Amino acid sequence: MCGIIGYIGGQDAAPILLKGLKKLEYRGYDSAGIAILGAGGLTVRKSRGAIKNLEEKIEAELAGGVLAASMGIGHTRWATHGEPSDVNSHPHTDVSGTIAVVHNGIIENHVRLKAWLQKHGVVFRSETDTEAVAHLIDLHYNGDLLQAVVEAIKRLEGSYALAVISRDDPDRIIAVRKESPLVIGKGGGENFIASDVPALLEYTRDVYYLLDREIAVLYRDKVEFYNGDGQSIEKNVAHVDWDAGAAEKDGYEHFMIKEINEQPKALTGALRARIQADTTDTGQDAQGAMPVKAINLQEIGFDSSWAKANRVVITACGTAWHAAVIGKYAFERYARIGTDVDIASEYRYRNPISNPQDIFIIISQSGETADTLAAMRMAKKSGARVIAITNVVGSTLAREADLVMYTWAGPEIAVASTKAFTTQLMCLYLIALQFGVLRDVLSGEELAQSIKALEDISGQAERILKDKETIQRFAARHFSKSKVFFMGRLFDYAVSLESALKLKEISYTHSEAFAAGELKHGPIALVDESTLVVAICTQTALFEKMESNIKEVKARDAATLVITYEDVNYFDQSADEVFRIPRLPDGLSPMLSIIPCQLYAYYCAVQRGLDPDKPRNLAKSVTVE
Repeated sequence: MCGIIGYIGGQDAAPILLKGLKKLEYRGYDSAGIAILGAGGLTVRKSRGAIKNLEEKIEAELAGGVLAASMGIGHTRWATHGEPSDVNSHPHTDVSGTIAVVHNGIIENHVRLKAWLQKHGVVFRSETDTEAVAHLIDLHYNGDLLQAVVEAIKRLEGSYALAVISRDDPDRIIAVRKESPLVIGKGGGENFIASDVPALLEYTRDVYYLLDREIAVLYRDKVEFYNGDGQSIEKNVAHVDWDAGAAEKDGYEHFMIKEINEQPKALTGALRARIQADTTDTGQDAQGAMPVKAINLQEIGFDSSWAKANRVVITACGTAWHAAVIGKYAFERYARIGTDVDIASEYRYRNPISNPQDIFIIISQSGETADTLAAMRMAKKSGARVIAITNVVGSTLAREADLVMYTWAGPEIAVASTKAFTTQLMCLYLIALQFGVLRDVLSGEELAQSIKALEDISGQAERILKDKETIQRFAARHFSKSKVFFMGRLFDYAVSLESALKLKEISYTHSEAFAAGELKHGPIALVDESTLVVAICTQTALFEKMESNIKEVKARDAATLVITYEDVNYFDQSADEVFRIPRLPDGLSPMLSIIPCQLYAYYCAVQRGLDPDKPRNLAKSVTVE
């Protein structure tokens, strides 16, 4: 949520800040603003709405050189305190307009701070929690901005990433984080701050990841680091290998459709390095066939000690939680081990029972999800072995987990997750299959078949995407439906959960998901001619059950779409339309069956004239409760 950008160097800061904000707009787009510090002093400009509104507001000043300055900070906001408005936009300043602050996160004690500051004569102008930070820094300022920030953060409760500049301290920017990501970019004669790496890739690949309560002081020619007490510390620079083009649209209308189309490549990336020739085998069968293949998960310390596990616990939020539900089915199907799945925001509050024998898997695309991090920390205190599945190198989750399995999906910019989801599934399947081998419940033949199926999935996903116009035409006919229900059984039920979320996220259509066996236990009461029912049917043994469900909703005038295998004609008479995906083992079907549902959500949003990359009220990374 929210995006921060900062620059200090020899270039004109304002254009760099605006460009950086555009790269971060997926993190927040209720309002935007910049504060620059130059010969004319501290200048703040901000506007409600998209970044283009801010650009239009300051266009004349930029052209006339009025905003010329070589340092500044910027912010794109996802509102938490106070409605989106010019006055509530960041940056916020102290009473005299000397200090400017941008902030991601939530200051939980801001009400108490505000009351205390008001007793000291401070007059507040906005409804935000952030304004209290600016006034608090000003109250502690005695000629040293760094020391003022150190003293101010001692009084802050909650989560924050802050960037601070002062007219009276014009040669540096102060940045600090607690439970909200912040990256420092190291350039030649210039340095940068950003909430996320994509905003920096045009300028530098060398970055520092701030840890909790660490402070960075950016000068034009150097960066200094301090702990929360103001004591100097050393940090190592990291190099980012991402392709800069991966963070651009590359000719696609939206990031979401680009990222849907990137899934074949992403799935290959998540799989390739984790499949190798089985060195415990002779490498060939009796006929001299291809070498036997095995799964290599050394990155998560996969060894015989895993056999002592009593159960697997998986926790996550949102789309990652839906991946976790599929993971539960996979672990129980392939490894025959009891698996519990929790929404992280529930896990952290329900006083869960855990022990050191648990395998605890935690999933987050960004690695910064607040509830997920809190759940992980609880699990670590119980002594459980924590394995993180995440996409972001250097994220808090990656640093704090015992072991990390990266999805290698590349930058995902659209708020609605697509390629991150399918690569999370790939990681979970690999763990489940290898766990099955370790527990001696998965035969060598089934492992070989499963590995072959996983290797084929990339090409099969490409085949689905080549037929995306079929889904586009279907969406054109049904995007106006007021209710859309997704249903399935077992793995298909889990895919239904994610499919309904995608549709409601970006098209604002009322959509629900339920296990098909629950149809008569309530959902059918809502089915009528205004309803579309999408039945996901890839569990072969349950086709007859699913056909009965489809007939039940058809009898109540619902339109129906079935997603099933290309060699299945079972539903041709019972469904209005059938979309077919390539055949693969039933247990692995979610990695393909989700793709037409992603496409349907995207095309419905476009048909409704909405921006699928920036759904209202949502942000890419939920770094607060």
